Amino acid sequence: MPACPALLIAAPASGQGKTTVTAALARLHTRQGRCVTVFKCGPDFLDPQIHAFASGRPCQNLDLGMCGEADARWRLARAADDSDLILIEGVMGLFDGTPSAADIAIKFGIPVMALIDAGAMAQTFGAVAHGLTSYRPELPFAGVLANRIGSPFHAKLLQESLPSGMDWFGALPKSSDSLPERHLGLLQAAEIADLGERLDQLADALAASAAVDLPKPVLFAASTPPPIGQALLGQRIAIARDAAYGFIYPANLETLQQLGAELRFFSPVAGDSLPECDAVWLPGGYPELHADALSTNTTLWAALHAHVDAGKPLLAECGGMMSLFEEVVDKAGLSHRFAGLLPGRAVMQQRLAALGTQFVTLPEGEMAGHTFHYSQSDTPLAPLCRARNQSGSDGEAIYRRQRLTASYLHLYFPSNPQAVAGLLGPDFA
Repeated sequence: MPACPALLIAAPASGQGKTTVTAALARLHTRQGRCVTVFKCGPDFLDPQIHAFASGRPCQNLDLGMCGEADARWRLARAADDSDLILIEGVMGLFDGTPSAADIAIKFGIPVMALIDAGAMAQTFGAVAHGLTSYRPELPFAGVLANRIGSPFHAKLLQESLPSGMDWFGALPKSSDSLPERHLGLLQAAEIADLGERLDQLADALAASAAVDLPKPVLFAASTPPPIGQALLGQRIAIARDAAYGFIYPANLETLQQLGAELRFFSPVAGDSLPECDAVWLPGGYPELHADALSTNTTLWAALHAHVDAGKPLLAECGGMMSLFEEVVDKAGLSHRFAGLLPGRAVMQQRLAALGTQFVTLPEGEMAGHTFHYSQSDTPLAPLCRARNQSGSDGEAIYRRQRLTASYLHLYFPSNPQAVAGLLGPDFA
């Protein structure tokens, strides 16, 4: 059984600073020459980009609902084999959701470091910490770290309020070093020009406040990835990847490579046309924020029309699907011409339109995925089928035109690699 020091960084609620602290810890230990692998609980795209930058390694997702226990088990075992430290950022509050971050900690025996925003409390800090560690007695609890403290005296009050025997991981002061956000969460890592400097400052603050020793090793059950074959051997897959199309699970890229595909990345925002390819994947992202650049990339849209008309596969997810409609209406109400491969338009909303894990039965097979978007589509196109949410009710529509498959659903490729091969391969599965 592989063993590796590991911590799951959790909090009582969202907005406490989990991403910032996890990235700072990764940066701190990486600067000390350690090989750090970071995971993110849940189907998040943005936080993993920050963690990959901080650690210098891809950040994978752990989600017992979307990814499944077997997928999480072998990815953790692989990380334990080649890492000096595993860090896992929780999702929402520690016990929020089904499954929750606490479920992952309990399932794999990973100790939890609770991060608590103490900016507006004193001795109540100890009561919150007590509640987190005692709510589920089977939870492996490592200790607490205070965030956004006002002074050394404030930190002293917090530490003294802790129940006897509870470990203190230190405190971080209120600062302007939190990471910038927009409506879907943090900015993408590539959009934060001073990300390295911010993370170094946070790592320095952690080093000054807390012990930086490695936590105790955790034993992970030996596990290997399931064999998936090479059904995409020799297939060239063009993948849009830039500020408009950045919502890509690292595990999806890994699955395509394991299937034998050659990956060719291109940037629609930069004006790139379509590389020579057998299949195209347009991931999600923020096409509405780059509408001026994208709407003028007529060479790309013409190439995609020719690609689909030639009977070649195209998978478009969320922002990728938005780009294939005739127009996109941004939050200011301005309309922008887009590809026109699908009839209708996508209209940005002021409120979140959909969120959650969903499952879909495609002609190629059953797949898991996640939806999270602020736009609504308005199209006369009849869906091929609909995904279903965890309660079994109808979820996102899946549209198909020839070999073009489009939906708001972000598919998790490891949930069914053979279905992915059917979607992007030379023939339907």
